[in-house]
Amino acid sequence: MSKNHLKFPFIQEYKSLSEIFMDQKLARLGDSFVNFIFSLALSMRKGAPVGVKVKGGMLAEAFKKAGLRKFLPSRIDRHKQADAAEALLVYAWIKGVYSIFESVKVLAENENEIEGLKRLLLLAEEKIPFK
Repeated sequence: MSKNHLKFPFIQEYKSLSEIFMDQKLARLGDSFVNFIFSLALSMRKGAPVGVKVKGGMLAEAFKKAGLRKFLPSRIDRHKQADAAEALLVYAWIKGVYSIFESVKVLAENENEIEGLKRLLLLAEEKIPFK
């Protein structure tokens, strides 16, 4: 596990994945984080700087393929599933599950973007410490 040197006092401690998934403020922060790491990974593949906005449908699909849908209420749409993925990905980084470099590497190594996102989500689910 990598260790972040910054502390984020505005981030609460969560007791479950469901709590992380439902935090809309965390999801908004996660949106920027996911776009950043995804843009870096794509830049590595293309050999030139690229800035992209990750589509919600792609995040929702990765979330579903990672088997995380079961942690959400039954009537949650794909937009909320994408938000849940973003919240989990940024929270995992904050907790030191992976560094920016490691997350970019995972995404860049996968030609299939959904598979790369799925791998990061599974890594986060597996390694996030709950108290």
